[in-house]
Amino acid sequence: MLDDRTDATADDLIRGAGLRVTATRVAVLEALRTRPHATADAVYDGIRGSLPGTSKQSVYNALGDFVDAGVARRIEPAGHAGTFELRVGDNHHHVVCTVCGRIDDVDCVVGAAPCLHMPEGSGFTIQTAEVTFWGVCPDCRATSEAERPRGSR
Repeated sequence: MLDDRTDATADDLIRGAGLRVTATRVAVLEALRTRPHATADAVYDGIRGSLPGTSKQSVYNALGDFVDAGVARRIEPAGHAGTFELRVGDNHHHVVCTVCGRIDDVDCVVGAAPCLHMPEGSGFTIQTAEVTFWGVCPDCRATSEAERPRGSR
């Protein structure tokens, strides 16, 4: 779980996952720490100023390595680009704003994974269940309410 890793340095997290520490991997990890649920393009845009020689492919490779090593998780809400987060190892879900696309974490009320179960007889062994809530975030709701004419609320 990320909560257990927030004090660890990027180098320690990368080494602890059995990966070689590179400037790109450190920058990508730090970008995900400051911007959870970022797309690969957003991570690239966030680090290319500090690492001008880094290619977009290097960022994609680092993100893939982190997912494969269990350092990061990729989520793909329907109709949205894949996003990456460092919150792994716990059972949580996501809420997506239908206006701006913002993604936030939602703790699972059940706690243990999987929190949803298939009917018996499906033949599947369920490893995880993902729930995505869709709604309007507080910022978009406030903007929408501010733009409504008086008396129509």
